[in-house]
Amino acid sequence: MNLKIAVLSGDGIGPEVILQAKKALYAVGVVFDHEFVFEDALIGAIAVEKTGTPLPEQTLNLCLNTDAILFGAVDDSKYDAVSDSKLRPIQGLLKLRQALGLYANIRPIKPYNDLLDLSPLKRKIIEGADFIIFREISGGSYFSEKKINEKGTLASDLCEYSEEEIIRISHLAFRTAQKRKKKLTLVDKASILETSRLWRKVVTEIAEGYPDVTLEFLLVDNAAMQIIINPKQFDVILTENLFGDILSDEASVITGSIGLLPSASLGNSSVLFEPIHGSCPEAKRKNIANPIASIVCAAMLLEHFGLHIESQKVYEAVHKAIELNVVTADLNPYSKFGTNEVGDFISNYILSKDDLYFKSDNVYIGQSTIV
Repeated sequence: MNLKIAVLSGDGIGPEVILQAKKALYAVGVVFDHEFVFEDALIGAIAVEKTGTPLPEQTLNLCLNTDAILFGAVDDSKYDAVSDSKLRPIQGLLKLRQALGLYANIRPIKPYNDLLDLSPLKRKIIEGADFIIFREISGGSYFSEKKINEKGTLASDLCEYSEEEIIRISHLAFRTAQKRKKKLTLVDKASILETSRLWRKVVTEIAEGYPDVTLEFLLVDNAAMQIIINPKQFDVILTENLFGDILSDEASVITGSIGLLPSASLGNSSVLFEPIHGSCPEAKRKNIANPIASIVCAAMLLEHFGLHIESQKVYEAVHKAIELNVVTADLNPYSKFGTNEVGDFISNYILSKDDLYFKSDNVYIGQSTIV
């Protein structure tokens, strides 16, 4: 298979972690005879600095004419005080989502067995947890009308949803639930919000076409609590933009590090893969950022295009790195491995798991470095 992949590394640690995902895909291409053509483009703060806009036309045109997009991270604190919100780095991502028609952000939450003790939650609570959050990303308060008065003393963000916006992501979520444990939880605030009441109405109607899937409703405040005290009860969570943003980051504590969680954003003809962590500028160019989320994004990309064996090979390599403690310091404060070394190990394992170029005996006692 030949795939053209747009690479939008962005800001902060974005370029470092996305490089490791590219290494993994290159290794897959060698082993399985696929060709992945990468083309880099600017987005976020680096794009503002070089072009004056967070989403250059050249970047958008590339993304509109590519098979998939690998996205790193955007943001830079120096733009926090910029009065013109159109120049803020995050606008690059938001505008890209709109332009590509991306509407469903899919975030799998499943802890690694070898990392269960890293979570602040008790092992008995998180062991066996395995669910997916479907977050709508094209509507709600992030994209609706925004106002602020001349004095800057009164502001509003309209939260607005249409039936069509709810319908299209709901079908995706229900079809996914059919392939899993056949349970879907709609998270909303229907006790107060009209938009949430519309979500309940539409999703209830759609559920009639999926009689094999159990549908339940959960208010967002209760959902925030249940994700922490009993995450194993969930299978597929469906929710709107703002709630999904908050809950998916909260759920990262289950895995022990936000640096482990990937996501996919789907549209009718475009697909974008990104780690859910931010740009973390304080870690920039220090070779300490966890690349696993970005590498798992590569696995999700492969799976999206039906390359299931190849995808499993990437997951296997990630699991082996974790098993052998070839991880960054956020997972093991005594680790001698950095971003590049973890990426090298994983790509090398994909190339040949029986010909690893590190001293395996010493890795088990935490003394080895890549050689």
